[in-house]
Amino acid sequence: MEISTATASTAITAYVTGVRVADIQPHSCFTDNDRKRQYSVMAIRGDFLTTREVSDLLGVEARQVRVLAETGAITRVARGIFDRTSVERYRAERGSGRTRTWAEHTAWGAIAMLSGAAPLGLGDVQTYRLRAILREITDPTELTIRLRDRATVTTWSGHRSVIDRVREGLVVPGRQRLGLVEDDTIVDGYIHADRIADLVRRCRLGEDARGSITLRYTYMDIDFIKYLAAFNRTLAAVDAATSLDPRERGVGEQVLVRRLELFRENVRP
Repeated sequence: MEISTATASTAITAYVTGVRVADIQPHSCFTDNDRKRQYSVMAIRGDFLTTREVSDLLGVEARQVRVLAETGAITRVARGIFDRTSVERYRAERGSGRTRTWAEHTAWGAIAMLSGAAPLGLGDVQTYRLRAILREITDPTELTIRLRDRATVTTWSGHRSVIDRVREGLVVPGRQRLGLVEDDTIVDGYIHADRIADLVRRCRLGEDARGSITLRYTYMDIDFIKYLAAFNRTLAAVDAATSLDPRERGVGEQVLVRRLELFRENVRP
């Protein structure tokens, strides 16, 4: 059953302020603890979505929305209320269509092919099929959806003093490779799945849908990922093409379009 607007506003206020829903009066305002400023509930409602809104945005049934929340794919902040950022990130990475995704090893093999880097060693038949599919892809969105299972994307927050330490433990393709300005307060990189728990513990990170730390964990050989990241900007473009920032996403997509064109020009059927 769809939650009412009044109930949604109350639940959102409770989520932001950390107070009990029962203690909030309808149409009330809440006070920021640091600056003693008042904000209306409606002012922050844009950061959240109802079940129906998520369903419409992702093109799925309401029951599938609940499954996504239960599996942690999107963030539920209260009954029938979901964090908009987590939903938009899910949509950017997975799309809303039926495009088939590649398994982790195959996805990394595809990135290696597009990069023109050393092959991953997929086997003759799999290499032939993958090459044929890549030659047919012209839409960067389709490509990023197919590549999404190369790693599991998680977002975290932590004290600014640990940012450099976190960055040192990751393979970071880098925005500068794409002509974008680096932000010292943001970290986005790859880590082996066996190491993520230790990094989170040592740096005291907390999982946060809007956090500035993105950890992409994978079981692929991290040295191979480091090699791809340094080889050229293809991997950086793949990451950027699913960014929630329109400009960064556009830059990433443009680079991928060019890589796909070069692949079709240089690789025989």
